[in-house]
Amino acid sequence: MSQKHAVVQGAKCKCQFGDVPDTLQVLSNTKIYANDSQGSQKLIATTMEIGGATFQANTFGQCKMQPTGSSFKPCQIVITKWDGAYEETMLSNGSQVLLEDSKATCPIGGSPCISIIDHGQSTEGSAGSEQNSNAGVQSQVNPMVDLGDMEEIKMEVNVTAI
Repeated sequence: MSQKHAVVQGAKCKCQFGDVPDTLQVLSNTKIYANDSQGSQKLIATTMEIGGATFQANTFGQCKMQPTGSSFKPCQIVITKWDGAYEETMLSNGSQVLLEDSKATCPIGGSPCISIIDHGQSTEGSAGSEQNSNAGVQSQVNPMVDLGDMEEIKMEVNVTAI
């Protein structure tokens, strides 16, 4: 993968020793947003997302590293460190931005056993998206819509609005 996404609030993570994913909560950053036109929901996750309470449910289900006879103890997520962050940028709090292939270490699992399965970013359409779109691709993806007709309609609306 040549381009990696930054991880944001709401990213999904899983542990190789757990049985359910959990949602990352960004607690270390309150200023820097990504993929969020309003700048209110998608805080960028950093290497400072450590300790407990960094996840919504704070569990990956049952921990396969902690057997209790016929079952396993419930996982209690405690991140000790993150590996594979974006090293080119250091944020004001001394942390680095997490990337979609970053991995976290837990004291029970030892080596980096927590991975990111969804970086949390989503695409949002904008006026720039329409202007930068390829008409040939658009006609193949949605053959029922002619972008030329859409442009004429937009021009008529703008003229009548004046």
